[in-house]
Amino acid sequence: MTAGLRIALAAENGEWHRDRLVAAVRRLAVEPVLVSLADIAVVTGEGEPLRVPGFGRDLPHGLLVRTISGGTFEATTLRLGILHALVASGTIVWNSPVGIERSVDKAMTSLLLARGAVPTPETFVLSSRAAACELAAREAGPERPLVLKPLFGSQGEGLRLIMRPEDLPERDEVAGVFYLQRYIARRDGRWRDYRVFVCAGRAIAGMIREGDGWITNVRRGGRPLPWALPRAAAQLAEAAAALTAVDYTGVDLVEDGAGGYLVLEVNSMPAWSGLQQVTEVDIAGEIAAGFVRAVRAAHAPAPRLAAGT
Repeated sequence: MTAGLRIALAAENGEWHRDRLVAAVRRLAVEPVLVSLADIAVVTGEGEPLRVPGFGRDLPHGLLVRTISGGTFEATTLRLGILHALVASGTIVWNSPVGIERSVDKAMTSLLLARGAVPTPETFVLSSRAAACELAAREAGPERPLVLKPLFGSQGEGLRLIMRPEDLPERDEVAGVFYLQRYIARRDGRWRDYRVFVCAGRAIAGMIREGDGWITNVRRGGRPLPWALPRAAAQLAEAAAALTAVDYTGVDLVEDGAGGYLVLEVNSMPAWSGLQQVTEVDIAGEIAAGFVRAVRAAHAPAPRLAAGT
């Protein structure tokens, strides 16, 4: 069933995740070709313009994107354009460029979740520092702070608590965008939130993230703890993944104080080393199986009609 499948894996950053994905794909009798999106070229005048290293003049049947090479705005635009071109050619890309664009841009994620009636903390996205200061004066305070987040940030980097207008940085420090979200404190005072991993539309595992401060990301010292994933949390994460069109993702949740949950973020290139410590689910295996299944379904030969039918 998997014979002849041409699979590419973009996972140049982070050996732990790369090695587990490679092993998981190989267990499905498929040999992945490691590629960097930075090495894919566009050459016109000689047939197919895309040149993917390791595939000659052919294109892969599927590309699993674990990471996108860092670079300038122009380089990132080129790499997303290449992903769009691969999708247009019939290549199955996980996560798709649409999913990446929707989830890496926190403002777009918030907009889509709001339109889809998925509960999230109050969020404000402004381009003017003066407008952001007016907002902070009206909405923020020591007992009800706002969280300032980089529009394209991850792993808890660059987060700030805003309690008054003077806490806001200058416009150039946030690349001209003030993304502000209501900080949701727990009633028991603990610094704790949740991560739900969704793959192929289904929540497959979850964990508690607990910290010694308000930033609980595992990369920033948060501790992963086992969590018996409640159905309400699973359904919320699945809805968020569907609205942002991501094939596999880590969805961050907080409790709303009334027995439910709010979505904080949807991650298009989630890490799962912390989650893997506290769950028996083989995360890499689930990603590989869902991805290869999608590629196989898209490239399966059409059934032949029996003679006389």
